[in-house]
Amino acid sequence: MLSSVTKFLLGFFLAIAVLVGGGVAIGLYFVNRTGIPPAKPVFSNDSPSVKAQAPKATEPGGGKPSLKPGNQAQSSPTSTPTESPKATPSPKPLPSGAYRGRVNWAEGLSLRSQPNQEAEKIGGVAFNQKIIILEENQDKSWQKIRLEGSEQEGWVKAGNTEKVNEQ
Repeated sequence: MLSSVTKFLLGFFLAIAVLVGGGVAIGLYFVNRTGIPPAKPVFSNDSPSVKAQAPKATEPGGGKPSLKPGNQAQSSPTSTPTESPKATPSPKPLPSGAYRGRVNWAEGLSLRSQPNQEAEKIGGVAFNQKIIILEENQDKSWQKIRLEGSEQEGWVKAGNTEKVNEQ
């Protein structure tokens, strides 16, 4: 009788020890996993030095090349885009009365087909974008502009642009 009570108590404490030990191990595993910061994302507009430090993504299946009958080993190319040197456009002569400017309205501007608020929107102009101011309407409340480096023209509200000193 004494041996069966001893076996019961020993089994009970052993089961409790296994449950507590397993719970602690699982708890430590999850605490350690949440303590590791994720890899920094790399975006297309990051500088090249940031791209060089980016971690390499692994392909599913361990990144091993797949073999196809009759073909050589094929792997997905991981090419990084290289920046091409930007050509410096030669400045075109401006029409008479026109001058260079930039948008100083923080939200950007709507480019309209006619100089009024109800006219069709034909595009937009971003904040700080370089423009060429071609003319103004009679009451000087609208300006006809051309986007620099483009042939797109339209009307924007006056007062949202500023003249840029040419050098």
